[in-house]
Amino acid sequence: MQTRMIMGRYVEGDSWIHRLDPRAKLGAMVLFLVAVILASRGLELSILTAFAVVVLLSSRIPFTRYIRAAKPLWPLMAFMFIFYTLFEHGGDIWLQWGSFRITSEGVLLGLFAAWRMFLLISFTSILTFTTTPIALNLGLESALKPLSIVGVSAQSWTMMITISLRFIPTIFQEAEKLLKAQASRGADYQDLRLMDKAKMVLTLMVPVTVGAFRRAEELVMAMEARGYVLDAPRTSLRTLTWRAVDTLFLLLFVIMLSVMIVL
Repeated sequence: MQTRMIMGRYVEGDSWIHRLDPRAKLGAMVLFLVAVILASRGLELSILTAFAVVVLLSSRIPFTRYIRAAKPLWPLMAFMFIFYTLFEHGGDIWLQWGSFRITSEGVLLGLFAAWRMFLLISFTSILTFTTTPIALNLGLESALKPLSIVGVSAQSWTMMITISLRFIPTIFQEAEKLLKAQASRGADYQDLRLMDKAKMVLTLMVPVTVGAFRRAEELVMAMEARGYVLDAPRTSLRTLTWRAVDTLFLLLFVIMLSVMIVL
């Protein structure tokens, strides 16, 4: 189960991307997100994919991990592809049956939408795969500090984001335990029809939600017991150091975004 649910997990390693400043990786993810949104043609998405593959491979993490990181969102990708295919009627008609028709533009837009989603999820996983939770917390807090000018608490947002990332695999683990408990009582999930599977998943929502709230309450009590006060002035055991390689890494993404804009 640990190998199946890998979203939000740190992968031990010593690549140059692991050693980058988390602020550089956060900035790079934002630039990559903008580039993915701007890409609207196959050529642009191909360039982005090639760029992403080179960066991902340089992290020395098996490429299959990045592919599996997007697995929980495969149904959403399939929905986006079907939606565009059914409701976009531009281009040549490939199949028509009454008012129902599939066109070349609908299929192309559906493919591009699913491609963007897969590229975004699989690539941005590099942030959690190569950054420890402590370093990610420090990087987020440092990046959000300028928002304090308008009254936004950097510590509050950082705490919320890091705890959310940490709880993603935990919630999936709890859901899988419940599925196994139901299977041990005769509810074979694999042999059920699609509608029955959907009903079984709905029955998991209540215990999983209750478990998430219970864990959140336990976390709050543990933090209060240790004297944690939000927005209290404090020092940090670890300090972030910006190096030349961080600037170079960020510059690569700036160049990549500039190419997308020119194209």
